[in-house]
Amino acid sequence: MTNAAPGRAATSFRVLLKGYRVRADLTQEELAEGSGVSVRAISDMERGIAKSPQRRTIEALAAPLSLTDEELTGLQKAARRGRAPSPGIPKTHLIGVLPADVDDLTGRESDLDALRALSADLCDGRRRSGRVAILSGPPGTGKTTLAVRVAHNLTEEFPDGRLFLKLRGMSAEPANPADVLHLILRSLGVDAVRIPADPEDRAGLCRSLLRDRAVLIVLDDAADEAQVRPLLVGGPRCLTLVTGRQMLVGLECASRLPLDVFGEHDALSLLAAIIGADRVARERQAALELVELCGRLPLALRIAGNRLASRPTWPLSRLVDQLRGRRLTTLTAGDLCVRSVFELSYRQLSPNAAMMFRRLSLVPAADFPVGAAMTLVEASDEDDAAVFLEELADASLLQTSQENGRHQFHDLLRVFATERLAREESPEVVASAEKRLSDWLVRTATAAGRYFHPTDGVSPLPVATPSFGDHTGAGRWLEVELKNWLAAVKSAAARGDHRPVLDLAESMHWYSEIGGTASVWYDVFGLAVNSAIALGSKRDEAVHRNYLSWVQASLHDRAEESIRMARLAWDAAVEAGDRREQGWARVYLTSAHARDADATTSPKLFDEAARLFEEAGYPLGVHVARTMRASYWYRNGRFADAAEEFDVCVRYFAQEHGGTRTPVDDTNYAYVLLRSAQNLAALDAPDRALTQGETALALFRRHGAAMGQARALQETGRFLRRQGDHANAHRRLSEAEELYERIGLTQAQIDTLGERAALADERGDPASARADRERARGLGDRLGGVP
Repeated sequence: MTNAAPGRAATSFRVLLKGYRVRADLTQEELAEGSGVSVRAISDMERGIAKSPQRRTIEALAAPLSLTDEELTGLQKAARRGRAPSPGIPKTHLIGVLPADVDDLTGRESDLDALRALSADLCDGRRRSGRVAILSGPPGTGKTTLAVRVAHNLTEEFPDGRLFLKLRGMSAEPANPADVLHLILRSLGVDAVRIPADPEDRAGLCRSLLRDRAVLIVLDDAADEAQVRPLLVGGPRCLTLVTGRQMLVGLECASRLPLDVFGEHDALSLLAAIIGADRVARERQAALELVELCGRLPLALRIAGNRLASRPTWPLSRLVDQLRGRRLTTLTAGDLCVRSVFELSYRQLSPNAAMMFRRLSLVPAADFPVGAAMTLVEASDEDDAAVFLEELADASLLQTSQENGRHQFHDLLRVFATERLAREESPEVVASAEKRLSDWLVRTATAAGRYFHPTDGVSPLPVATPSFGDHTGAGRWLEVELKNWLAAVKSAAARGDHRPVLDLAESMHWYSEIGGTASVWYDVFGLAVNSAIALGSKRDEAVHRNYLSWVQASLHDRAEESIRMARLAWDAAVEAGDRREQGWARVYLTSAHARDADATTSPKLFDEAARLFEEAGYPLGVHVARTMRASYWYRNGRFADAAEEFDVCVRYFAQEHGGTRTPVDDTNYAYVLLRSAQNLAALDAPDRALTQGETALALFRRHGAAMGQARALQETGRFLRRQGDHANAHRRLSEAEELYERIGLTQAQIDTLGERAALADERGDPASARADRERARGLGDRLGGVP
């Protein structure tokens, strides 16, 4: 071969390629570097091993080879000649067997890109086997539709054909792999009489015939690994797409593409593609509700869209009304039916997994842990329950939650599970399962709450449970299970199980300063007051009226109601003869008075509270009362007296009091530091004030105490503002305002906005100041009754 360009008579791709490379005076390594095609692939092409590289590969070679348009066209034609099927295996047997593509596929762009990337990976000649992609997901997510779109889009990449094979995995009689191999061989042009009888021989012949061909194979609706594994016969240039509700986790070396429901935008786009964008725009709010009632499931959206498209005069709100009442019945259009699609998967389950699927519909929140599932089916341990959960997840009837170790239902699958539960289990069995779940949630939440009691020698010690091992695990459990355990305690109260309600509420008192929201604690302690009254327990009534008084004053800024509640707590505590609760009633009464501009606090109340706690042998209460007294002196300008009292209290709360120090020991200490810091700032000791405030903030952050963090951020923001550090002051106040909004402390949020507005004035930013004040006014207008 000379340095001249190869002649037109050259018919072999490998001869043409090598000739152009020699002409360009490039080694294989230099050509690889210039084109991005691997040296191995170039070597295989020049040796004739890779006879027909794909178009993108050839185009990548064109620039470093300095090919003219005519030469590039000739090289591409030579490659196509290399792809021609062998005699006796006509290409037409494989083309045109796909189902029709849909015009309105939306929301799967990233999935399409991922599958195109798999196809591109077949082009560099390095692979020794084909690619396999498994498209899995809940029923109705459009797995087959996506596979068909990919097959239609990749016609050029697979010139030797595309095969679409129905495996009927969800039917009573799934396709036999040997029969499917027979279909593949017939499609490849093999006479029926020449097809081997033995399934392994059939698979071997398929591999031999597909070794040098670029074919896309769709195995639709797979049942399991055993059905699919013999059918993975594609050669190095083949792509096999497997669709199925099972995740097929046992298949090796496969790429996995789990499909989920649409996001809101894509769901609206699909609806608009079916019924028209103008119709969606005219009733946008109804359209938003409709896609949520459809669970943003592609099949449900298509059914709803088809119903609306066939009724052009219907307002969208009419279908929304129907969906609110009977969702699965309404989501039927012709032979498309969401319920029927779900039933196909449900019938494949083992009896125990089917029972778990039904009963999981009793879980109040969207997701749940293994422990809840174990309780519902009375499994002997979590490992047994996990087996059934994995079966449901593999069948795509449950999804794994973002929170580790948890699962969740798709919305419509939950509706279907509720239907099956009502049809297949008696009301007595359902009620029993529901009570077991509620009892487990209440019992576990109570144990978790006790991890947040102070080491005061009085509060109950935590009880170990399998759900968590320390206060970090307990706090995380209370956070992620909030909707579940809150619903469970409400259910227990409604059933008249009052003692568990009281135990849970009492265990939560100290945790309520770290986690949860204002509305949660109003509900919990309100339920406990009612349970105490129902049981006729004056001591419990005093305890929970005290807690409720704290919620009303500290979390809801309803001082007048808090004062009334504290007085009722005092009356109940006196009747019960409980001096400790009498002391707390005085503490909460003074706390409420401090928040009520019209109320006058008597300093004697602090002395009385401290005395009552002393008589009860409760030093923690004594120092809480002394901290309150120091705060009273601070508010009345007795800064030196307050400083002395704060110093005593800071030393007490900094000490170890026996046992392992808990998060509440640290947060109690942090609150005292924060109150002391306010007093130090008034004594013109800004550096000490800021140091104590920063220490308090670090302690609150360590334990995730949102309310404490917000108050510390607000106070340190004020200190920084006074010191002229406006940038950091603004950052702290902004963080505080966001936290107050999240936990529902509206009045504190309003106060922080006012502080930030004043800071904006000082920074010469009147627009920001005006915006903050307008937002504060809006929040003030909306500040109404207790949630």
